[in-house]
Amino acid sequence: MFELGKAFEAIYNWLGSLFTRWGIPQFWLDLLSMFLVFAAVLAFITLSALFLVWWERKVSAHMQVRLGPMRTGWHGWRQSIIDAIKLIMKEDIIPAKVDKAVFVIAPIVVFVSALMVYVCIPFGKGMIIKDLNIGILYILAITTFTVVGLLMAGWGSNNKYSLLGGLRSAAQIISYEVPLTLSVLGVVLITQSLSMVKIVTAQTHVWQWYIFRQPVGFLVYLTAAIAEVNRTPFDIPEAEQELVAGYNTEYSGMKFAMFFFAEYTNLVAISAVVTTLFLGGWNGPWLPSWIWFLIKTFFVILVVMWFRWTYPRLRVDQLMGFAWKFLLPLAFLNLILTAAFA
Repeated sequence: MFELGKAFEAIYNWLGSLFTRWGIPQFWLDLLSMFLVFAAVLAFITLSALFLVWWERKVSAHMQVRLGPMRTGWHGWRQSIIDAIKLIMKEDIIPAKVDKAVFVIAPIVVFVSALMVYVCIPFGKGMIIKDLNIGILYILAITTFTVVGLLMAGWGSNNKYSLLGGLRSAAQIISYEVPLTLSVLGVVLITQSLSMVKIVTAQTHVWQWYIFRQPVGFLVYLTAAIAEVNRTPFDIPEAEQELVAGYNTEYSGMKFAMFFFAEYTNLVAISAVVTTLFLGGWNGPWLPSWIWFLIKTFFVILVVMWFRWTYPRLRVDQLMGFAWKFLLPLAFLNLILTAAFA
């Protein structure tokens, strides 16, 4: 079977032999490798985001018994590309009374924090940028930076609706981060490792997948992760009826596109983490490991989209109460039982 991990390793070794022959220091090879890996990850995220925008439109259309995009390409597949070009060409307006430095940096912080999660995600055998021995801890830590960017966007916009959206987002992400972390600890206790690769290798066979040993942890993680990426029914920070779009009300052009792009980047990331922690990661018969990983990841994304077009948005008091009064005790109970019987 063709494995991309082996292909990347072969390319790296070939470049290494060339650099050695030409007398170029190893440092430049490592730097070039980092740029190439970054470009590959960015290309994957960009294509995934364009596909998911189209896919979500079609999923919602079929759930509501309508057609969705149909006029541009087969079933409207070119519509996402057209929308991306439109956003790139739109004028980037900065309102007069915003805190300009904070306003400009906020979407960059949100997007970069979403992008950095991919450092520790194993897309297949040998297809991980860096297998940190604290991989899942790194992912939990880096995703928290999103709340800083959203707070910056709300505060820097000098707009009461944006500020309320930013504050809501901070409260929501911090609240749901607690049960999310506790749900992950059950997997860590069973595996006895924080490494994402070791977590996958511990789930070689279907009956070893942690979704069967940690069903409560799986449900808690998926629910909290959906809340963390501000997806319906937890999209209170950008509630159009109350906040006009919340923290991104004053943004336009590419700055708005970066928030939009970061949302789908985070959606792929949380689905990839669910696949890694609970669905056996890249493990599967016959097909190459990276194809299995993508199949499972996009299935989780489909489930998240299904939630969006099924459940109504929660009120802010219901949202916070659900995290602290239901998910948190459930996550603690799951952790205690796991520690007792693992």
